[in-house]
This record gives sequence, C-alpha cells and structure tokens, in this order.
Amino acid sequence: MPFEKLTEMILPRIVIGGHGAIEKIGEVYEKVGGAKKCVIVTGDVTSKLAGNKVFEILSSMNIDIKIINVGKATDENVEMVKSEAKKFGAETIIGVGGGTKIDISKKASFDLGIDFISVPTSASHDGVASPRASIIRNGISVSVEANMPVAIVADTEIMVKAPFRYLASGAADVLSNITAVKDWALAHRLKGERISNSAMMISEFAAKEIINNASQIKPNLEESVWFVMKQIAYSGIAMSIAGSSRPASGSEHMFAHAVEALGKSQALHGELCGIGTIISMYLHGGDWKMIKDTLEKIGAPTQFKQVGLTEEEGVQALMMAHKIRPDRYTILGENGLSEAAAREAVRITGVV
Repeated sequence: MPFEKLTEMILPRIVIGGHGAIEKIGEVYEKVGGAKKCVIVTGDVTSKLAGNKVFEILSSMNIDIKIINVGKATDENVEMVKSEAKKFGAETIIGVGGGTKIDISKKASFDLGIDFISVPTSASHDGVASPRASIIRNGISVSVEANMPVAIVADTEIMVKAPFRYLASGAADVLSNITAVKDWALAHRLKGERISNSAMMISEFAAKEIINNASQIKPNLEESVWFVMKQIAYSGIAMSIAGSSRPASGSEHMFAHAVEALGKSQALHGELCGIGTIISMYLHGGDWKMIKDTLEKIGAPTQFKQVGLTEEEGVQALMMAHKIRPDRYTILGENGLSEAAAREAVRITGVV
C-alpha cells in the first residue's frame, strides 16, 4: 500500500484537564502566544459557568477582552462573531461552552486565520477537540472545515455539573467511531477512497476505550468526565491526521443528521449517533448487541422512543440518511435503504 497522502496536520499544543483546570487558563494562554486582544464566545448559561471566570483571569493579565454571547451554530452567528472580532482586532478566539459556542468559535477563527482555544463546559460530543464544526444550514447540520484548538482547558469541576446526559452523549459519539471506521474501510475497498491507517487506529482505540470502560462512566464523578474527554481528544487528533471527519463520522452520523433535519427530536447529537451506531453495526454484520449493551451501561438511549421518535420517523430518517453526505460512501450505499430493509433493521436491533 502506498504511503498516506500528505496533509496539513495541526494538533493541540496543550491539553489540560482536571479539578480547577480553568485556573490555569492564563498560563495556557501565555504559552500559546499570549495575544494582547482576544474574544470570548460563550452563552448566557456558559458565561456564568466559565466564561466570566476566563474573562476575570485574563483581564488581570492586562489582556484586552471582548465577550460575545451567541445562540445556535448558524452561518449568521459565525459571521457576526467574525465581524465583531475583526472590528475589535482580536488575535485569538476562546470558545466557552458545550458545543455550539465552540463550533462557532472554531469556524470563525478558521475564517479569520487566528488561534482558537477550547474551554468546554460539558463533554456532549467530539466537537470540543476536533478540526471540524457543525453548522446549521437550511435546517441541516453540515460539517465544515474549522480550526483545531491550539489548546484545550477542560475543568472537570465545571463539566461534572452538567447533566449526566451530556457526558453519556459524548461517550456515545466517540463509540460511533467504531462504525465510522468500518464505513471508511468499505469506501476504500469498493470505491478506492484513500485511507489513513494511523487515523483509523487512533479513532478505533478511542471507541474501544469507551466499550471496555463503559461501566466506569458514572454521574457526579470527575474521573469519568476526564476519561471521556481524553477519548474525545483522541477522536479530534484522528480527524486532524485524516484531514477530514472520516474516522469519526459515517452512516451513524448521517442517520443522526437526518433526524435533526426532520426536526422531530430534541435529542443530543451523540444520543442520536449512538442509536445510529447500533443500526449501522447491524448493517455491517457486526456485533450490534455489544454496541447496545455498551450504550445501556453508559446510560445513553438505545431506542427511538427515548429520543422522542416514532418508528415511522426513525425509518424515514434511515431511508434519507444517505442523502446527507452523498460524497461519502457508507454501508447505506449510493441509493440508500429500501423501506423494507430500514424497517427490518430497526426491528431486529430493537431500537423500536
């Protein structure tokens, strides 16, 4: 096999986590450049959790800071942050939040060509440590190229206060790497798509760590938060090595995005990916029961009704999932699943 294609590989220079880690944001900020002007992108809730603390610490270092409160991860909000950051003369953007705030930050900083620091307040999905951003366009979540954080500061004292559902969702998102890698290998065999063995191995390692330690992921336990965050970081590294989201996003993510596009569920992204992984593993002829058992141990949903979906809605999402990323070949094929195949898959796996 020829060597992997040359790609630009940018990895975080510093990843720091643990109890009270946010107190070291100033030290981290200095180590990654110490820009004199920065913007903090956060929200109403996350500013109280951590955004104001970051502002307080950096202000005491005579850093000129502007706080921007944002909502959903839309192109409009990305453009607003870019405009405000440019007018302010910011050289760094710090994203403080659980998902959408970080997606906006990493995309805005990428477009502006400035550094991005990730300060997650929960570990609900792998976006807090990846070079991709999920942006909502026309009601559909689209994965776009974005900045890899130059640093990640994960304060487990803050993150453990988030509802356990968010941590379980993050673990389920990492678990979905197992089928994403299978889809990538399939595309390599059938379509000649170039793969990265190193990215595959790292991605699969993170998923297997979740499988092997699922019963240890518990509520109100900071060690559980840090464990999941480390696997999230590995997923981000795998994506950076691959130069795409391939090692962490396949047919199971297409299903999740299809559900989001239908607007029928208020479930977290990782929760939907977890259910999608059960179905995808079945389609691959793999051990879907092990996936389901792992999700149950974690405390993540394994059935449509747990995420507010009816059987009809779930089948509809599964049938349209292949259209979400037509450029990305997966087990769903180029024409998708028939209604009969989709219905059989959801019934055999017991997700209905």
